[in-house]
Parts: sequence; structure tokens; C-alpha cells
Amino acid sequence: MALHAAIKGKLISVIGDEDTCVGFLLGGVGEINKNRHPNFLVVDKSTAVSEVEECFKRFMKRDDIDIILINQNIAEMIRHVIDGHTSPIPAVLEIPSKDHPYDASKDSILRRAKGMFNPDELM
Repeated sequence: MALHAAIKGKLISVIGDEDTCVGFLLGGVGEINKNRHPNFLVVDKSTAVSEVEECFKRFMKRDDIDIILINQNIAEMIRHVIDGHTSPIPAVLEIPSKDHPYDASKDSILRRAKGMFNPDELM
């Protein structure tokens, strides 16, 4: 089974603003599965929080997605859902957008990772 997964490959999905999604799509990340569902969601000011949450949950259930990239400001909109995700796969990575810089104090995944290690042991 591991060999089959390595041959077939897994996808990266993106939930972000238009600039973020376009950048990753130009990099070759875009894909539409057999059910005609894309692996990205462009979020703008008219996108409902429920739509973002539904898309995130759909990405979580897809077996062809191993990494979910999400703009940190959009992750804040669905923080309660992201905080409930404890499985290592798909990995959820919060990334900055052009208009919103990255703030490590808001990244719940990073906070959990820091809690696993004693900072004195890393030096």
C-alpha cells in the first residue's frame, strides 16, 4: 500500500486569498478529483465562514490530500475547527498572505509542537 501511495502521489490543498491561490496554482498545485472537486478555495470578503469551514472539513476527509496550506488570517476564522484537528495527516500549515504577516503566537499547530519539546534540550 505504501508503494501504491508513493506511485500515485498525494496532493497539497490551498485555502487562501486570490494571490496565494494563484501563486500555488501557477506552481502546479491545482488539481480536480474524479468528483470534480478542486483542491483549493479562493477566499474573498464575500466568502462565508461556513463555506471555508465546509471546504476545510472536505479537505480533511479526502484521502488524496496530505497537506493543507491555509492563510493564517483565514485560519483565524475557523480556529475552532483547526484546533480540533489532531491527526498528523493531513498536515495543516498556516502561511502568511500578502496583506497579513505571519504571527507565530496565533498558530495553534506551532504552539502544540513547541509544547512537545523543552527549549533547553534544543540548544
